[in-house]
Amino acid sequence: MSGTSSPGPAPDTLELAALLCSRVCHDLISPVGAIVNGLEVLDDNPKPEDRDFALDLIRKSAKTASARLQFCRLAFGAAGSSGAQIDLGDAQTMARGHIEDGKITMTWNLPRLLLPKNRVKLLLNMLIIAQQTIPRGGTLTIDPIGEGETMSFRVTSSGLNARVPQNIVDLLSASSAATVDAHAVQPYYTRLLAQACGLSVTLVPDGEKVIVTAS
Repeated sequence: MSGTSSPGPAPDTLELAALLCSRVCHDLISPVGAIVNGLEVLDDNPKPEDRDFALDLIRKSAKTASARLQFCRLAFGAAGSSGAQIDLGDAQTMARGHIEDGKITMTWNLPRLLLPKNRVKLLLNMLIIAQQTIPRGGTLTIDPIGEGETMSFRVTSSGLNARVPQNIVDLLSASSAATVDAHAVQPYYTRLLAQACGLSVTLVPDGEKVIVTAS
């Protein structure tokens, strides 16, 4: 269970929802906190240069918070009714807003078409995993595998000291008994999405790159 160090059963539906909420809150704490800090500076009747700094901080942080919210809504949320489809063009826009942060850039080689929402959610969660394989920044290249509504994806991450996090590999495995807590819920959720699509996700090192594949 969450908060323990020994392997336990998979989280039930209620706990999974709570863990995903914790993950979203974690992503938003930093930019929202920066907005609050900027407003506190403005409340103190700052000098003109401090006021300009505070306003710039608020603008940038609000933009970051908005991008993260939109991405999380698509990656973790309901994103429409059951059986809904999502435009890959919209997914690309959300992914760029969330992931391209000055350290990481994306090369998006997918066609613009509608796909079942779980496949698009799977793709976005694969991008989060791929992002973690290049902690010092780099490039994510997204390619299709197959075509049409059964399309799957390959994400190649390239950057300095690219690595394969073993804990993520374990959590993606259907045979894993790893503990699922707020830090581990995202790769676990990725596994559930892949299973819902009849797929599995793997991480494989390839020289100075890491390849994340859904197949």
